[in-house]
Amino acid sequence: MTASDGAGGGPGVTAGPGVIRVLLADDQPLIRAGFRALLELTDDITVVGEAANGVEAVELARRLLPDVALLDVRMPLLDGIQATRRIGAAPDLDGVRVVILTNYALDEYVFAALRAGASGFLLKDIEPGDLLQSVRVAARGDALLSPSVTRRLIEEYVSTPPRPTPAPGLDRLTGREREIVTLVARGMSNEEIAEHLVISGATAKTHVSRSMTKLGVRDRAQLVVVAYESGLVVPGTGA
Repeated sequence: MTASDGAGGGPGVTAGPGVIRVLLADDQPLIRAGFRALLELTDDITVVGEAANGVEAVELARRLLPDVALLDVRMPLLDGIQATRRIGAAPDLDGVRVVILTNYALDEYVFAALRAGASGFLLKDIEPGDLLQSVRVAARGDALLSPSVTRRLIEEYVSTPPRPTPAPGLDRLTGREREIVTLVARGMSNEEIAEHLVISGATAKTHVSRSMTKLGVRDRAQLVVVAYESGLVVPGTGA
């Protein structure tokens, strides 16, 4: 287990106000070093810890409480999916946003990662500027799933869904909220939803936020998963 020892600080080191604290987990030291170098090019992001496997990642998440944990999907001892599930299940780690690192845009583990509680995923060959922006997006609590990526996930991973599983809170949604959750699951952005329903962007955002609260999900990515797994939206149909 390794904790950052330079600009990123070590265990217990507190970053300055407004600085996003990141945990890196990948079994390849060169990849960790590369990501750390990119992340610390800016003053508003710092790497507070590094882990070489999933067990270390979970332990460091508990100790350091990072804002964002970047986890490789394939790691020894405990893979990124299992590590994500453990972090997501821990009440004291509720503020940690997990982002899965993968080599492929539609890695076979991506949807499993979202089910486990990840806020999204990033390709390892991401452009430096996009990496920094993605970390900022995750730290804000937003999902790293663009509408286009959502549509591709639907096509690849949800075309043959399992038997619908009742979602706690689904019956609390208003008719408008159910409609909006359906549109989110169809891959629409808030702006597209607003245009489609002829409402303001702020109103669309409010409905999305209230729906997430009622369904007990962290972000937009989880909202999409719940919509399909509960049967609220059926792939290949207009419902």
